[in-house]
Amino acid sequence: MRKIPVDLIKGGEILAKDIYTEMDTILMSAGTVIKVQYAERLKKLGIYNLYIEDDLAYGICLEQITEMKIKQQCQTVVKETLEKFSYCGDAQLKNLQNVAREIINDLLEQPEVIFNVEGMRKKSENIYAHSLNVCALSVFIALRMRLPRKKIDEIAVGSILHDIGYTYVPIEMQNMENDSYSEKEIKQLKMHVIHGYSAIEHENWLSDTAKNIVLCHHEKIDGSGFPFHLTSEKIGVEEKIVAVCDQFDRSVYGLFSKKMKVHEAIEYIVGLGGQKYDLEVVKCFNSSVAAYPNGTLVLTNDNDVGIVLRQNAEFPTRPVIRLIEDKNGKPYSEFIEKNLIKELTLFIKDTF
Repeated sequence: MRKIPVDLIKGGEILAKDIYTEMDTILMSAGTVIKVQYAERLKKLGIYNLYIEDDLAYGICLEQITEMKIKQQCQTVVKETLEKFSYCGDAQLKNLQNVAREIINDLLEQPEVIFNVEGMRKKSENIYAHSLNVCALSVFIALRMRLPRKKIDEIAVGSILHDIGYTYVPIEMQNMENDSYSEKEIKQLKMHVIHGYSAIEHENWLSDTAKNIVLCHHEKIDGSGFPFHLTSEKIGVEEKIVAVCDQFDRSVYGLFSKKMKVHEAIEYIVGLGGQKYDLEVVKCFNSSVAAYPNGTLVLTNDNDVGIVLRQNAEFPTRPVIRLIEDKNGKPYSEFIEKNLIKELTLFIKDTF
């Protein structure tokens, strides 16, 4: 199985993974024979990549990567609970603890070493899907940092709730990839942390850590964040973890942020490690997330086209790839495998 952009559909490919609509219903089932005319329709629905089965994908190690399988019921619980709570408050908010525990248990059961962003979300690029994504990645990093289980539980709940304040912000969220907001809109958006904290402040079942995540996940260690301009010593490790995961997911999916490719978003955060984001958290994040998920089409610095076969533990930017086309677009007659840990002058310069 490998991932290709819909623009590269030639017709006749076999779909390897179900494609979902924004309402989480199946649009196309795995096993469907893809037609060229599907490409434009998929792009109109905001679907730009899909997974196919073919000979070039033979031997790709998909089971190596942690691919969070967030159950439909979890997404439904989060959406319905947060929407209901935002209007009048609701005792069902506590149900989110069960979602948090399920995510933690799923990650504890998987021995994999690299986190796959591509597998996290189907299509629904909204605040509720974002909350689940940030929760899963925050828990993954907290586990790798070997934080106490109690802290991990608090991070899970706090990260699911971290953007609850957006439900009180009177700004349309239809063009979430557009970062050209007015100064007034930016001020309103920044108020979501205050609105969110105010909404849960008197929920006695929530820990102070979870509440602080809602309030302080936009703080930066240099004091340039909001709402209080806190510096590193006044920001908890829990908020520091969620801050990185929140920025990363927003960058990848274009939520109130410029949309980036996965590897670009990683490079952006790594570049701010020790400046805006906690260095230890960033180091753990950088060694945990697959910059080039297995099955991804890549372009090397030699202008060869390849497919990512498998990951190298602790080196997510240096996977093992299979070269399939040379720089002139001519297919290789046989598979050529390159381990980028050993090929020191070869690197990936872009993805398709």
